[in-house]
Amino acid sequence: MLVPQGRFLAARAASLEAPPAQVLLGLPFDGTSSYKPGSRFAPAALRDVSHGLETFSYALQRDLDDLEIGDLGDLDLPFGNTTRALAMIRDAAALLMSHETLPLFIGGEHLVTLPIIEAVMERHPDLAVIHFDAHADLRDTYMGEPLSHATVMRRVAEQVGPGNLYQFGIRSGTRDEYAYGLAHTNFYPAALDQVSEVAGKLSGRPVYLSLDLDILDPGCFPGTGTPEPGGVSVAELLQALYSLSALQVVACDVVELSPPADPAAIAAIVAAKVVRELLLLTAHGAAG
Repeated sequence: MLVPQGRFLAARAASLEAPPAQVLLGLPFDGTSSYKPGSRFAPAALRDVSHGLETFSYALQRDLDDLEIGDLGDLDLPFGNTTRALAMIRDAAALLMSHETLPLFIGGEHLVTLPIIEAVMERHPDLAVIHFDAHADLRDTYMGEPLSHATVMRRVAEQVGPGNLYQFGIRSGTRDEYAYGLAHTNFYPAALDQVSEVAGKLSGRPVYLSLDLDILDPGCFPGTGTPEPGGVSVAELLQALYSLSALQVVACDVVELSPPADPAAIAAIVAAKVVRELLLLTAHGAAG
């Protein structure tokens, strides 16, 4: 079931059964958040502040008003039932992929990425995943749980094959996570300077982009559940995203905005601009 929400900037109402070329879907789930919960409020906050932005991007020279974008609202996810919530996300993502739309999912915590990728792989078994984050998310279990925001990329690597996971901006994790990343994934800690090089290698392949907003330094992005000092600037992140413009992005997510941690809504407006740029950036692939 979908819960109607105020729509994102320039988007129109849409349905899962007949989505337009590009769609937004909110995933208000933070059932495994371990430090500062609250990312379930992110989709609504992000939509609200988006109307403070223009529809036109100076950097991309594109305008949302020229695109066919739908906003599906939020999935009505059961609070306290992680297994059922993940199943509902997977079903919704599979339905969207069957319509050959290009979905952008708004979390919610990072665990929402796993069921989406499971669904996307049914259509694109040769999927490559690009992961922007402050945290490796490569633990095998966290507090005894294999399904967590701290284990999500380990589970993703198991789905797509570790060699198909590309991780950028990582600056936090356990010793074991760091070793696993170096040994088993395409691991680019701390910096974003190799994003364009990797993009060249992935030309022609279907790509899933997962963007954990805590890759940003908490000085410019305070509203997140697990802030990690020493991150990149908004300008640096956007430049890295622009370098992916030629890729065949088939789906993407933006996760880990936590509005309660940022009452001034600084992080929300940053997140809304990132979403706007991603919609414009991926529009060329919206026809499938």
